Amino acid sequence: MDKIEVLRKSDLFRELSDEQLKLIAGMCTPEVFEPGAIIHRENTMLDEMYIIEDGLVALVLELGPLSHQQLTAATNFETFGWPAVVPPHMATITAKAIEKTKVLTLKGQDILKLCETNCRVGCIVYQGVARVVADRLRAAFMQCLGVTAQD
Repeated sequence: MDKIEVLRKSDLFRELSDEQLKLIAGMCTPEVFEPGAIIHRENTMLDEMYIIEDGLVALVLELGPLSHQQLTAATNFETFGWPAVVPPHMATITAKAIEKTKVLTLKGQDILKLCETNCRVGCIVYQGVARVVADRLRAAFMQCLGVTAQD
C-alpha cells in the first residue's frame, strides 16, 4: 500500500485533503519492527510518531522493574507515539511490537513545523491527536473497569 493510502485511512490524518496528505507522505519513512521489538519506552523523550500500515503494537504501562500491564494495542492505520508532537514529548507508555509490524515513521519536529506554517493542516492534525488521545483514554478506562467489548 502506498504512503498516501495508509495516511488516508489513519486515525490521525484521515480528515486531510489529498494535497495535504502528499505533504505528510513526503515526511514519512517506512520501517518494520519484528515481534518483541521495543519501539519506545515509557518516560523517555519521543521525537517520532508512527502510523501502523500492517501489524500489532502493545501499549504497555510499566508498573515496576518486573511488572507490566498492557493497557491497549494499536493495529492497522492507528497512530502511536503522539507525544512526539505534544510537549513535553515524554512517552506515556512503552510500545512493543506483538507481531511483525510495518509502520510509517514521522519526525515530530517535521509535523510541528508543518503545523506552524500551515494553520489549516495544524488544526486538523491536532484534532486528530486529540481524537487518538481520547480513544486511548477511553480504552484504558474500559480496561480498568474490566469491560472488553461494548454492547
